[in-house]
Amino acid sequence: MADSAQESTMDRILQEILAVGRRLEGMDGEMASLTAETKSICMDIAGFQTHLLGLEQRVTTVEAQATSFQDRDQEVLFLCSKMTDLEDRSRRDNVRFPGFPENIEGDDIQALLWETRPKLTGFTFDPPLEFQRAHRLGPRRFDMATRPRPIIA
Repeated sequence: MADSAQESTMDRILQEILAVGRRLEGMDGEMASLTAETKSICMDIAGFQTHLLGLEQRVTTVEAQATSFQDRDQEVLFLCSKMTDLEDRSRRDNVRFPGFPENIEGDDIQALLWETRPKLTGFTFDPPLEFQRAHRLGPRRFDMATRPRPIIA
C-alpha cells in the first residue's frame, strides 16, 4: 500500500510537472511575441529620436533666422527714421530767418516764429504755414558781439 500511495504521489507530481511544462511552452511563445513587440517599439523609438533630432535642428535654424530678422527689422526701422529725418531736413522747403539775436527764442523757437512771421512778411497765409521743425544753424555762440546764428524752419 505504501508503494501504491507512493506511485500515485509520483504520478500526481509527474502530471503537475507536465502541466507546468505545457504552461512554460505557452509562456515561451508569449515571451517570443513580447520580445518581437519590444524590438518593434525600440525601433519606433529610435525612429522618433532621429525625427526629433531633425526637428531640433530645424527649430535651431528657425530661431537663428528669427534673430536675424529681428536685427534686420531694427535696422529697417533705423533707416526709415533716418530717411524721414533727411527728408524733413531737405533744404528745398526750408526758410532761413537771419538776424534774430541769440537766446531771444527762449525754450520755444516755433512760438517765436509764429509771433514774428506775420510782422516780417506783412500778411497771413490761408491755410496757415506749418513748421515741421525749427532750429538754429551751427554751434551755440556765447559771445553776443559775434553775428547771431540764423534760424531755419
